[in-house]
Amino acid sequence: MANTQLFNTLLAKQPVTDARNHHGAPAFQLSPKHQLAQLAITGCLNQTFYADARAQLADVLALCAKLDGEYIAKTAVYCRERGYMKDMPALLTAVLSSKAPERLPTVFGRTIDNGKMLRNFVQIMRSGATGRKSLGTRPKKLVQKWLNEATEIQLLQASVGNDPSLADVVKMVHPKPNEAWREAFFAWLLGKPYQAEHLPPLTRSLLAFRADTTGDVPAVPFQLLSNENLSTAQWADQARRMSWQTLRMNLNTLARHGVFSEPGMPQLIAQKLADPAAVAKARVYPYQLLAAYRMAGEDVPIIVREALQDALDAALINVPQLEGNVVVCPDVSGSMQSPVTGHRQGSTSKVRCIDVAALVAAAILRRNVETRVMPFEVKVVNIALNRRDSVMTNAEKLAKIGGGGTNCSAPLAQLVQERAKVDTVIMISDNESWVDASRHRSTETMRQWELLKRINPQAKLVCIDIQPYGTTQAQERHDILNVGGFGDSVFDVMAQFAAGSFGAGHWVDTIEATPL
Repeated sequence: MANTQLFNTLLAKQPVTDARNHHGAPAFQLSPKHQLAQLAITGCLNQTFYADARAQLADVLALCAKLDGEYIAKTAVYCRERGYMKDMPALLTAVLSSKAPERLPTVFGRTIDNGKMLRNFVQIMRSGATGRKSLGTRPKKLVQKWLNEATEIQLLQASVGNDPSLADVVKMVHPKPNEAWREAFFAWLLGKPYQAEHLPPLTRSLLAFRADTTGDVPAVPFQLLSNENLSTAQWADQARRMSWQTLRMNLNTLARHGVFSEPGMPQLIAQKLADPAAVAKARVYPYQLLAAYRMAGEDVPIIVREALQDALDAALINVPQLEGNVVVCPDVSGSMQSPVTGHRQGSTSKVRCIDVAALVAAAILRRNVETRVMPFEVKVVNIALNRRDSVMTNAEKLAKIGGGGTNCSAPLAQLVQERAKVDTVIMISDNESWVDASRHRSTETMRQWELLKRINPQAKLVCIDIQPYGTTQAQERHDILNVGGFGDSVFDVMAQFAAGSFGAGHWVDTIEATPL
């Protein structure tokens, strides 16, 4: 009989690997379009477990050099409007200023949609990272237009922060305002003489309050008042006016200033945080709510902390309900202990990749009745989860596992061994599998998936990549979706894939369908 190890029908059908991951194990290279999508929706230009910030930037620029301006423009818009990213859409918009300047006016207004994004864009342009250290005529006019059309509150919000400051931006582009109030505002911002009576009302109120803090607190970003000695009642006024995101990020600050001791304030803040409409408008990542919940100190009342759990449920409204038997496989290996947004000096997130993987798994469990959770590292880790528990509770149980090497094929192999009936398998990992590396032509993940498909011919595999490295263990095809990120866009694409709405391109098709 012929050697079955050499002449195996299953092995012959397997796609041949064409890359190596960061552990040197066999993998499949994603297409340039797919790689840019992964980086755009998950990359934060900070140091991750396997790649530093410079490597990520170099990868983005190299990919942009290979791709046409239209796709870069659509990716920039998609990752800002659907992925809620900040640095990446600003970077891709800056790339367009040289790569496809005719696309810039269309994209600029959709990606550079607030003062923080404006400052990000200017910082990237003047750094020379995209090939030029000056803004250039077209970008300069677009920045001038933003400055000359922004409302007073938008300008005040933009004035919070440095490197560059809003004053730096104004000095750089020299906007020519048509309104007296805007001319006075820019002069005040630059420390030049101005006519006080021409200043807009909020700015006048701010200056008046700085001169006498016993008066009413102006409705300006609270960061502009951080140097003032505010009373507890004044801090409570600030809390009432804070945006949803600002409130989420400053609960401990409010507690430190005694705001929760004010009558009715815990209830008011809890109601605001749990409001589904406010959560949707804030474009919040679910993991940011997990971070806020964990960071809330003992002085933050229980009613407020519980409101963060309600807000998390609201933020996960787009988790799809899938037909049939669903298996969710969160990677709990050692590399998943790294911060999800990478290491950034002075402001590294306390939320790790494993926290996000656990959160997604717990959310899918909550939304889908027939769900089995199989966390894995070298092997599958047995854990008992109650679907009726809160998403926060189950996510914290999963995140406590942690450790070991990465073996993406482990849960698939166990399902094959059990001859389990499955309809959808969802794997959440950084795709850096190495424990199961072999000398087969393909990856062990693909081999085990083919075996599982023999038992479940209609099954589909979704691979959610938490951090982008350009390779995957499961090659993209009609029954396999590779998608990156940890926001609503992932759930949207997953739902469409499960419903059979995609061709072979899956996620790239979604981005290419973005209207410009």
